This record gives sequence, C-alpha cells and structure tokens, in this order.
Amino acid sequence: MRAIVLFNRALDGMLDLRPRETVMTRPKTHRLMTEEEFLRSEEGARIRHEFVGGYVFAMTGSSDAHNVICGNIFAALHARLRGGTCLAYMNDMKVKIRSANSFYYPDIVVTCEGFAAKSVYKEQPILIVEILSPSTRQIDLREKLVAYQKIESLKEYIIVHQDRRQIEVFRQLKGVWENETIDQEQSLFIRSLPGEELKLAFNDIYGDYNPPSRVKEEDAEYECEMSK
Repeated sequence: MRAIVLFNRALDGMLDLRPRETVMTRPKTHRLMTEEEFLRSEEGARIRHEFVGGYVFAMTGSSDAHNVICGNIFAALHARLRGGTCLAYMNDMKVKIRSANSFYYPDIVVTCEGFAAKSVYKEQPILIVEILSPSTRQIDLREKLVAYQKIESLKEYIIVHQDRRQIEVFRQLKGVWENETIDQEQSLFIRSLPGEELKLAFNDIYGDYNPPSRVKEEDAEYECEMSK
C-alpha cells in the first residue's frame, strides 16, 4: 500500500512533502532523485518507498485482510515452486522497470532469474500480484497496470480485491494483453508458472475472511470481519 504523499529531495537536501496531484506541476528548482540515490536511501530506510521517474513515494502499512490474502497466495506459490528454478517473493522485493524509470514493491512477485543473495530488485518477473485497497485502487489499476505491461517477461498481473471476493487477471498472450474478472463461483488459474497451471479456489485465497462477493465501486469499504 502506498501513501498519497510525495517525498522528493530538494537541492538543499531537505525533504519536500506535497500531495501526489502536484507531481506534474512541481517547480523546476527541485532536483529529481537518481536511481542510485534511491537504492542507497532504501538500505537504511525505516519505511519502504517506491520510485517513479525520480519521485519517491512513501508506502503505508497493510490491513489484517491484506496480510491474510497475501500470505495465502504466497504460501500456495511457494509450495508450487519449491525445488524449481523460479522463486516467489512477498512485500519486500523491488521490481525495476527500466522503460518506466521506476522501482515498485509488488505484494507478490515471481521470477525465474535465479537466486542472488545480495539482490534487492528483480527485472524479469513472470507474475505480479497486488492486493487492492481503497488507497491504492487508482495506482494498481492505472499507474502500475501501465508500468507492469512494459515488462517484456511479465505473463500475468493479478489484482485481488480485499473488500469483495473478486479478482482481476491481466495476461499477456503473444504480445497482446487480455483481461478477465473472476468471482467466487470460479477458481483462479495461474498460468504463468513453469509446468502445469496452479488452480486456487477462492477459499484458498481468502481463507476465513469473508467479504461480500460484490459491492458497488463507490461504496467499497472494509467493514467485513474474519468469520468466527
């Protein structure tokens, strides 16, 4: 999840804090952060940040529901990939998008680049999963969708709603991106992994968390509780 605030290093070394909407009209007196500066700053940062074209965005914490859903999907992917050449990462592995001059922290990323003990980012993901929240809705469905589709290796981008039992799947098929919406009467088939596709029922994903199957977009709130 990412806060709707912007952190940018000014020429005097101070931090400039402005609403995200002002990004395109920022004064030219402010120097954008370089990739090298960003990576160095993240090494000792107490909170994570995402880097978009020289601007650095602070990320917020996640909800109980977010962690349950993310953990369930990661566990299934980790078990499926065990012993193979591909690895799944949750929350703390950055993805670098050269064509977008950006670094993002996906909720889950799968890559077959191989293990590198000191690596802090990956460049060739095959699968990215984001858990959608009201504060990240526009980012995940617009900004990140556009940015992720620039990654040549990416085969699937999956967005999981946490205020309803609904999943959006974007798949790259022979250079063309297609999308589908899946509800609780269906299962999620992850087809980007090596070998056979991974089938996940909605109970595998949401566990004991029971949001409604559908809600109106403008009324999406987190009022659901874990089932007893």
